[in-house]
Amino acid sequence: MPYIAVTALSHAGLLREHNEDSLVVGPWTLCGTVTDSPQTLVFPLDRPLLVAVADGLGGQPGGEVASSLVVRRLAAVGPVLDGTETVGEALEVCNQAVYDAAEGHPELTTMGTTVAGALVLPPESLLSFNVGDSKVFHVSEEGTLRQVSVDDSPPPLPGHRTTSAVTQTLGGSHLYEAVVPHVDGLPLAAGDRYLVCSDGLTDPVPEEDIEALLRVHDDGKAAFELWKAAIEAGGPDNITLALVRIGEAGEVGE
Repeated sequence: MPYIAVTALSHAGLLREHNEDSLVVGPWTLCGTVTDSPQTLVFPLDRPLLVAVADGLGGQPGGEVASSLVVRRLAAVGPVLDGTETVGEALEVCNQAVYDAAEGHPELTTMGTTVAGALVLPPESLLSFNVGDSKVFHVSEEGTLRQVSVDDSPPPLPGHRTTSAVTQTLGGSHLYEAVVPHVDGLPLAAGDRYLVCSDGLTDPVPEEDIEALLRVHDDGKAAFELWKAAIEAGGPDNITLALVRIGEAGEVGE
């Protein structure tokens, strides 16, 4: 039987005092904490499975509160999501929930988070979604990396590869602001891989380096090598990633 293998990790990096990223894989959530090593979960390819990373906004209060709130809500509704419309509605509900949670709590005012993820819809489709600058990549069988999420960020300044500015987040403002989530349907087949990650990976590690690692590694080894590359590049931010692989019975990943 076809299956979904999801390998995930979350780490504070080298410069941040604590981890404001959160992660959801099906019913499993990891919020504001650190994994000692990549963890792989395997699911049958017979029901919807949601995988997402939420990156709490740095420099603003309550980033870990916002990110954990979002992934827990997505974990609760994931099994009933069935298309572009329901995913968009779920993200709008998450946005409202972040604002509601901050109301009456001055210490949480302007808390917010980005989110990016993939909803596997058996047997033949997957929905990529995001709000903010966390990313989703498709990895072809040949190992070619292609970003399928849409960054909510202005172009980098001349001479810079990345920017820390974001133009749309869940929460993040004094007054409620609606969001327009990016949701895109993609075909699904055995051998497909998707990388969902926070910018703690993609800011310090160029895409060509990520692609090179994914050409030769999979599952736990791939997740470890990606984390290692971000750390060796200075680990300036929290690093959270999930590798989604569609496999056939009898295959064994690294």
